[in-house]
Amino acid sequence: MNAAVSFIGGTNGNKKGLAATLSANPGELKLRASLSDTNFTDGSTLNFDDVLLSVEKPGSFIIDFDIPKKDVHFQFMNTFKVEGKQVNWTYGHVRNENRTVLDGTLMLDTANKLSASHELGSVNCKLKYSYVHRGLTTFEPCYDLANKSWGLSVSRRFFGGDLIKATYQTANRVLGVEWSCSSLVNQDGRVKVSAIFNLAEGLQTPKLSVESMWNFQA
Repeated sequence: MNAAVSFIGGTNGNKKGLAATLSANPGELKLRASLSDTNFTDGSTLNFDDVLLSVEKPGSFIIDFDIPKKDVHFQFMNTFKVEGKQVNWTYGHVRNENRTVLDGTLMLDTANKLSASHELGSVNCKLKYSYVHRGLTTFEPCYDLANKSWGLSVSRRFFGGDLIKATYQTANRVLGVEWSCSSLVNQDGRVKVSAIFNLAEGLQTPKLSVESMWNFQA
């Protein structure tokens, strides 16, 4: 059985959060229970407002049960080839919202891929191209057909496991920067520092957050 605990805190309204995940792998299935408290403050009171139970068969399906919302989210995935190119697709449906999303990715080669995401019955559609340079730097331009806007993500992975990532959305002129590295406390844990700049409001103090994740195995 695997367990993971994460804590997030920041300067954006003193927002803090606490989350825990338990997972087990009986046979071909993966069972997961996730709890989170997005209003965690001084630690004296825990009120988990998000409880999620999941059943997954890797590469086949994922079923999420949202206990507080009494909702179910289905995901079915498959892989096939077209003209020798691998295509990964996912069919997702949220019962309460009656919303269905189709996601597809065409693997052109080991460094290049094209992705599309479309919500059925709406104009919501996003197209994304991904290029990995020498296995370390990833460029991902994205176009949102509904908003007619562009987005760009650039990330750089270092040999020590550190990752630096920057994202920018032209629709709201929001720039995000994050850095993640291995935890010095927990061997399998991670620490992530994020900053969000709203350039539409001019140069102001960014919203900062720090997330620390611990992983345990039993």
